[in-house]
Amino acid sequence: MKRHPALIELSREHHTALKLSREAKRCALLGLPAESELFAKKLAQCFTTEIAAHFTTEERDFLPLLEARGLHALIERPLSEHAELRHLIVRLQQEPLPEYLARFGDLMEQHVRFEERELFAAIELVLDRSA
Repeated sequence: MKRHPALIELSREHHTALKLSREAKRCALLGLPAESELFAKKLAQCFTTEIAAHFTTEERDFLPLLEARGLHALIERPLSEHAELRHLIVRLQQEPLPEYLARFGDLMEQHVRFEERELFAAIELVLDRSA
């Protein structure tokens, strides 16, 4: 699928998020405390250096475009999921439990799929009409 130039980098970053999602779910299934702790640290680092900036870009640059056009329902989900994913990272740093890893993995996968299939499509329509 061809993306609007303004969304290409965000779309590429979703690949990294999906890899983390798969790894989190795998780690949760294994249920090994030492591996869970090690992966939780890796996840927190990646979240801080990459994913947090991704969320900020979406929230600052693209969700307001949808808000301005009255598409409030469409932006509620990504904002809610961003908040939950941020909360899960904090929880994982405190307690790297398999259930937190599984929830992070599931939610991140669903979140990326929603953004790629629905949110970015709506943003592209707004960007194309604004051009």
